[in-house]
Amino acid sequence: MKTGSSIRTLRLIALPLLLVFVGIVAAAQQPQPAQTNKDVHARVTETVVDSSIPDDPPVDKMLAVYAPKVRELDTVIGTLKGDLRKGGIGAGSLGNFVTDGLLAGARKKLGPSVVLAITNAGGLRKNAFSEGDLRVRDMFELLPFENALVQFDLTGEQLLKLLNVVLTHRDAQSGARIRYRTGADNKPELASAKLLIDGQEKEIDPAATYTIVSIDYLWKRVSTTPSETEGDYSILGRAKKIQPLGLTMRDAMIDYVKSETAASRSIKTNLDGRFKREAGQEPKP
Repeated sequence: MKTGSSIRTLRLIALPLLLVFVGIVAAAQQPQPAQTNKDVHARVTETVVDSSIPDDPPVDKMLAVYAPKVRELDTVIGTLKGDLRKGGIGAGSLGNFVTDGLLAGARKKLGPSVVLAITNAGGLRKNAFSEGDLRVRDMFELLPFENALVQFDLTGEQLLKLLNVVLTHRDAQSGARIRYRTGADNKPELASAKLLIDGQEKEIDPAATYTIVSIDYLWKRVSTTPSETEGDYSILGRAKKIQPLGLTMRDAMIDYVKSETAASRSIKTNLDGRFKREAGQEPKP
């Protein structure tokens, strides 16, 4: 799309909205006449909003600042093979994609000592991506909030409790292998949890200290009644160390997709068994 055309399109959208807003404000400031029984005669005119309306230089100047940012949203940053979908425990393949990206971004900042990344399924605001190009706008649609990554150093005991919250509230994680059973109320119950380190499942030592990453929203969220989608993550506030990374989750995901592209890798559907129901366990009707 040419710059002139982009600016004209933005102007045609912004100018009528501006006129409507000015009209509303002006009407609100006018004293309201007393109601009478007299007939009110009104005259209505119509103006077609199209390319016949001449350019308004001040409006064009204002919109020109934003035009490059709008064009940047259409930049292709990677390719998706298969599709990504949100749903079920762990937020499906979409939850896996996001937490894999967050874990990669955290390790890029802090090194391989980061063992786990978690985020809430409710923060993923797009339910599916179809195979094809991935653009910057896709990451904005998926992650519209300015949530930022934070480092937490937890004991193994705290980590196990945290993974139980992740499971029971069907949130997403990367770095652990969780086995669960279905309880009497048809809700998932933690059976066991291990960390996946160098491709091997490792037991979690309750006395050891582990570095994980999550988002500031879950850290600062205050809830007296945890909901089905957002658990009580107050345990994050009791970490031995809490350190913001200065990186939004959206920027981490954009960088992750670009890095995979630079390495000649496409983004693929990844359902790797990080959440697995125990054998013989089936959901109760």
